[in-house]
Amino acid sequence: MATKGPRIVVFEVGGVIDLGAKELKISEPYLTIAGQTAPSPGITFIRGGIDVATHDVVVQHIRVRVGDAGLPKKSGFDCDAMGTSGAAHDVIFDHNTVTWATDENMSASGQRFEGSDPDRWRQMASHRVTFSNNIIAEGLTFATHAKIEHSKGSLIHDNANDILIVNNLYAHNYERNPLLKGGVRAAMINNLIYDPGQRAVHYNLMAEEWGDKAWQVGKLTLVGTVLRAGISTPANLAMVELGGYGDLELYMKDNIAVDQIGRPIPFTGRYTTSPAKIITMKEPPLWPPYVTPMPVEKVQQYVLHNAGARPWDRDYNDVRLIADVAEGRGYIIASQDELHGYPVQKPTARPFNPDDWNLNDMTPKNPAALDSGSKAKGT
Repeated sequence: MATKGPRIVVFEVGGVIDLGAKELKISEPYLTIAGQTAPSPGITFIRGGIDVATHDVVVQHIRVRVGDAGLPKKSGFDCDAMGTSGAAHDVIFDHNTVTWATDENMSASGQRFEGSDPDRWRQMASHRVTFSNNIIAEGLTFATHAKIEHSKGSLIHDNANDILIVNNLYAHNYERNPLLKGGVRAAMINNLIYDPGQRAVHYNLMAEEWGDKAWQVGKLTLVGTVLRAGISTPANLAMVELGGYGDLELYMKDNIAVDQIGRPIPFTGRYTTSPAKIITMKEPPLWPPYVTPMPVEKVQQYVLHNAGARPWDRDYNDVRLIADVAEGRGYIIASQDELHGYPVQKPTARPFNPDDWNLNDMTPKNPAALDSGSKAKGT
C-alpha cells in the first residue's frame, strides 16, 4: 500500500487473508480499494486491521474481522479493524463490514494538538472522513486490549472535523456508537444503533488529556437515526450522553430511541457532574453537502438491506448479524469463539475484466460483474 500515484486495487481472488496480528497501513494517497470486484465470497481480512494515514482514499466492500488472534487476555493486541490516523483527510469507508476489533471497529484518529492553535489542531487531525453504509459491530469486550474491557464501535478523536457518519449499522458494541471526543465536528444521519452497552452516542472532552489547552466546543448534527435497545443494553441509557468537561452544540431532528419493547427512552443524558452542557441548536452546526436524509421510519429497513460489504453476496456472519438485529437477538461478545471462530472459506478465482466496470467510480456496467456465490441461508 506504499505504491505511489493514482491506482485502483481490484481482485481476481476471493477468500480469507490472515494479517498475522499486524496492521495493513496505507501511506500513499489516491487509492481506491474495490472489494466489489472480487469473486464470491469476496475479501475478508482476519487477525489485523487497515489504517489509512494519507488522503484521497476509498475503501469499499471489504470485511475485516480482527478477533483476539489466539492471544492471551490483556496481552496488548489493541487493533482497530479500519480507520484513519495522523492528518488523514478525504477518506471514504463505504460498504465495509468491520467486526470483532480489540480496539475500535472503525475510527477517525490523529494528533490531538499538533500546532499552536485550534485551526491547526483541526488541520492535523483526521478531517473530511466519511463512514457510509458500513456494519460496525461486535467489538470484543474483555479480550486482548491492555485496558481489558474494549468493546467499542467508533472513536472520533479530539479535534477531528468534517466527519460524516451515514447509513451505518452499529450493533453489539459496549460503548462508542460512536464516541466523539473534545472539539469534534461531526454529522450523523440515518444510522441504526442496536443493542449498545452503557453508551450509545457520547461526547467527552477529557480535561486530564487537554492539560492547559483551550477547550473547544464540540458540534454534532444528529438526524434520522434509530436507537433500539437490546439484550446487552442497560435500563438507564440515553441516545446522546455528555461526559467530561467540554460543551456540545447539538442539533437533533427526526430520531427514534426505544427500549426492547418499543417504549421511548431519553434523547439526551449525562455522565458527568462538571458544568459542561449540551447546547441545543435550532439549526445544524454543520451539514454535509449533497446529503438528503430519508425519513427515520425508513432507516431500519434501508440499513439492514444495504449496509455492510457486498450486500448482494453476504457471508454467514453478516447474514447472522442482520437476522439478529431484525429479530432483537444477539449480545455483546468477548471472543469470536463465542460464535464459531474465524471464517474459513475456500479460495476462489475469476479474471478481472475492466470492460465490466466504470473505472471512475468502480460501479458495474452490468449486474453480472457483481459475482455472487451460493447464498448463505437466512433465518
